[in-house]
Amino acid sequence: MTDTRPYDTLLEKARDRGAEADLIIDHQQSLSLKARDGELEEQAVSDTRTLGLRVIKDERVGLAYSEARDEAALDQLLNQALVNAEFSKPDPEQQIPDNAQTLTSDDALLCPESHLTPEARIDLALYLERTLAGRDRIRNVPYNGVSERIGERQLLSTRGLNARHRSRTNSLFAYALAADGDITAMAGHGQTARTGEALNADDLIERVYADAIDLLAGKPVPSRHYDVIFDTEAQAGLLSAFMSALSAKAAKDGVNPWRDQLGQAVASADFNLTDEPDNTDGFGYRLFDAEGTACRTTPLIVNGELRTLLHNSATARHFGLETTGHAQRGPKSSLGVGAHQLTVTPGRATSADLTSGEYLLLTDLDGLHSGTNALTGDFSLGASGYLCRDGKRIQAVRGITVAANFFELLKRIAVIGDTAQWNWRRSVRMPTLRFSDVAISG
Repeated sequence: MTDTRPYDTLLEKARDRGAEADLIIDHQQSLSLKARDGELEEQAVSDTRTLGLRVIKDERVGLAYSEARDEAALDQLLNQALVNAEFSKPDPEQQIPDNAQTLTSDDALLCPESHLTPEARIDLALYLERTLAGRDRIRNVPYNGVSERIGERQLLSTRGLNARHRSRTNSLFAYALAADGDITAMAGHGQTARTGEALNADDLIERVYADAIDLLAGKPVPSRHYDVIFDTEAQAGLLSAFMSALSAKAAKDGVNPWRDQLGQAVASADFNLTDEPDNTDGFGYRLFDAEGTACRTTPLIVNGELRTLLHNSATARHFGLETTGHAQRGPKSSLGVGAHQLTVTPGRATSADLTSGEYLLLTDLDGLHSGTNALTGDFSLGASGYLCRDGKRIQAVRGITVAANFFELLKRIAVIGDTAQWNWRRSVRMPTLRFSDVAISG
């Protein structure tokens, strides 16, 4: 538990100088390992603590950060934030919330002891790379890693807030390059768990190997419109590329295409999207947001209708609403908005319903940043995957482009699967969605 007395004194000094303030204390501890050619190539250990102070005085916001924590450094932190506030534009909508409360996450649940020793983690990294690289037709495993991260955030304010969240994340991943003569293909995947003991390298090796070898035989399909299913990773990536449509800050700034569509249909009538920060099975779990507002389940799209955008207290004040508990801010950044843990509600379609007839299963999308326009919804992405019929893979597919408008695509959901899955980072939970009439160029 962090000794908050020096920080309490800092906040008292801020108030004595006519400001309200809040202070983020982020403490990150991590170990990351990478192997190459059967040897340990990288071993990085870090332990950092960063303070981020926000002051508001005379309706002006000032930010400053520091990695030093002695009294002189804290005084300098306050001085710098107050100077920055003097030169900022008035922002009456941004205020320190009046939310005097104490919030503490459950360490036993979110940060359990992990008994995997550093030596065992090194062995795991070497085993993962060596075993996968030793498989038939695998040229190398250029991207791989084993890591553990413990993250702690404490948030204090002059309004009496004291909130603390701590969590542990263990992960491993691998991307293998398969080769058959001059033909190459790459595939990868990963796993995330609270403890290192819960990771399973053998399962990961089998999946990555099978995907890489299968894609060696990939070829384009004829250009036309297909029914399309995005696998869990591709679907999560596509959704994240257009997340600004749910941002009230983007709406306030005039760059949100859904700004004027509250209460209107934006998706298929069977589509329900919720943010569930209180689901402890996911790694996007949050007890409180960056302003100390307690997080709660928030329905965003209900039966295809847009019910709310994601708000912090400033955007909520701008639109005359209540915050939804979606403030985001790092120690070095200004106040923003973002989702915690998006969930699409399962539908009624069985696996047989989802996979009947012919469709494309897309497992990898290239260019999710450069090939998407978050304002218009248009995207054009390189893709690979499989041509399927009645649940069976007919051929591997590579060298194609999938092009559509994301917002129109949401209205062309043919069926929604009855089972939800996490992406491998366990940040998004969604069932399989089948989209109709999607343009594919071979």
